[in-house]
Amino acid sequence: MTTFRLSPAVAGAFPDTLIAVVTVTGLRGHEPWPATAAAQQDLEQQLADGVWQPADESDPRIEAWHTAYRSFGTNPRRIRPSVDALGRRLAKKGTLPRINPAVDSYNTVSVRHGLPSGAFDLDHVTGDVELRYADGSETFTPLGEPDTVENPKPGEIIYTDTTDVLTRHWNHRDAHRTRVTEDSTHVAFVLETLHAARDGHRLKAAAGELQDLLGAHSAQSTVDYLSPAGPHITT
Repeated sequence: MTTFRLSPAVAGAFPDTLIAVVTVTGLRGHEPWPATAAAQQDLEQQLADGVWQPADESDPRIEAWHTAYRSFGTNPRRIRPSVDALGRRLAKKGTLPRINPAVDSYNTVSVRHGLPSGAFDLDHVTGDVELRYADGSETFTPLGEPDTVENPKPGEIIYTDTTDVLTRHWNHRDAHRTRVTEDSTHVAFVLETLHAARDGHRLKAAAGELQDLLGAHSAQSTVDYLSPAGPHITT
């Protein structure tokens, strides 16, 4: 079992934070996922038809993350929140990336709802996961760059386990070690908002949508919520 913790300092700085953690076991990543493929195609068609656009930095959901990034010393126009980067890519190319079914599922839900999302292969996580401020001594190996080692800046918000950093700049980029592949079977997916009072309903709808996509291809799935009022959950 893995415990997710929201540090008191981050909770105090962002008191309306709400994070959905969708945990699945028995994930089957090698079979076809027709509902995920259809969801991707539907979103791309809506964009092509001009009836929907991904949230951009003028949207309050993205603007909030830009403000948060600046608060911990990250330039959000150079190092973008994941949902901002994904939405910009979709608007430019007209298509979402195809990585693998599980990743495609959370990417689609993320950009549809304008909420950052990520995932950790729990079989490669060590100890508990904490969302906290970095002290600068931590190490991070970026997704797709297994030979690269970075150090987060002191004061940067990170997800980390007992080995090293899982995600830099809160939700900019995930680590290579805990990446989700077709072989991953025990995975925690996260969806985030900084404004639960305004967007909590959207977050819960997105978590339900993601759970539906994952549930058809897993043995079991659960949804838990992390917040300043409930700063730790065990999955």
